[in-house]
Amino acid sequence: MQKLVIHGGKPLCGEISISGAKNAALPVLCTSLLTNDALKLRNIPDLKDVSTMLDLLKQMGVTILANSRSETELSALHLTNPTAPYEMVKTMRAAILVLGPLLAHKGEATISLPGGCAIGLRPVDQHIKGLQAMGAEIAIEHGYIHAKAKKLTGTRIVMDIVTVTGTENLMMAATLASGVTVLENAAREPEVVDLAQCLIKMGAKIEGAGTDVITIQGVKTLHGCSHDIMPDRIETGTFLTAVTASGGEIHLKGTRVDTLDAIIDKLLEAGAIINSGENWIHLSMNTPPKSVNLRTAPYPAFPTDMQAQFMALNCVAEGTAIITETIFENRFMHVQELKRMNAQITVEGNTAIVHGIPQLDGAGVMATDLRASASLVIAGLTAQGETMIDRIYHLDRGYERIEEKLAQLGAEIMRINA
Repeated sequence: MQKLVIHGGKPLCGEISISGAKNAALPVLCTSLLTNDALKLRNIPDLKDVSTMLDLLKQMGVTILANSRSETELSALHLTNPTAPYEMVKTMRAAILVLGPLLAHKGEATISLPGGCAIGLRPVDQHIKGLQAMGAEIAIEHGYIHAKAKKLTGTRIVMDIVTVTGTENLMMAATLASGVTVLENAAREPEVVDLAQCLIKMGAKIEGAGTDVITIQGVKTLHGCSHDIMPDRIETGTFLTAVTASGGEIHLKGTRVDTLDAIIDKLLEAGAIINSGENWIHLSMNTPPKSVNLRTAPYPAFPTDMQAQFMALNCVAEGTAIITETIFENRFMHVQELKRMNAQITVEGNTAIVHGIPQLDGAGVMATDLRASASLVIAGLTAQGETMIDRIYHLDRGYERIEEKLAQLGAEIMRINA
């Protein structure tokens, strides 16, 4: 079992490059199921979730023609097994994203109900409801979704809740449906827009991506294309928050400031000095951070995927912060681990009250989910003494070589086998 060992308490300074976005790469990889042509993708991050998705596609019969840091090329021409078994799905909820493309292109799919981080209920009922409205026959038996459709039909779908993967699944399915599909109360995340841009390159007719109403005119076939995965806004936010908490100066290359408004507003409120261009961000922090209140909500509001990192920041900030989590009911599991480092946090329902202290104490802690892992890394970077983080396989699901990038900034951080 690998662990991270951090000796914190000093500022971070330097320059790093941001990786491609995990939450954009996973759905875009699934677009390979919509065509018999080859799909060429660049800027795919080297992450556990990405390798799991590639393994899942391969066991279905997708051919991986190339897979390197510069380009990943896939072809579903010889797809023979439209099944996603439990063994491959249990660690990654995003596997549900193969359902819509398989159903639209192959007319059938058998998908295990998904797993992933234990941060709360993330039901797939919106996916199923939407596909049924498009004419699919769906049954859930023995932990599997069994879906069939001779031909999906476009329709109006109003989603009960805003769901990113639900929007993505239905948008992919609708590209090959007969007629027009209108998705209302659609997710507006940049990753949804990135997926739509890839699909449009493949010949799909999509309007409204990035708004809460997306219109898809179905086409008979889609073709291959080349597509660059967008930069990871959550990785960007995590590094910016780490430097804001620990002090220092950072220059990030290969990012997109236009996807980070809510995060940057809170960092400025905490006292960070930020300059940016189209694909770079420079942050400096020369004073102790100030506490910032936040409330998570769907994009373009403050992202739930940055809540844990900002909690770590607030632990060492001046003042008291109130953090309200509205997306996932179990997303405060990092609180108990932060309290092992002497963090002053009280939880009342879906609200955490954080009283900042000058410095945390290093301690042995355990990662409980992907973003909780990042919060513990930030806490360790600010703490006095040694912090050892266990179960960092969560971290590897969403951050590409985070310890190497932090070391480039001068952090004392090491991965060990223990």
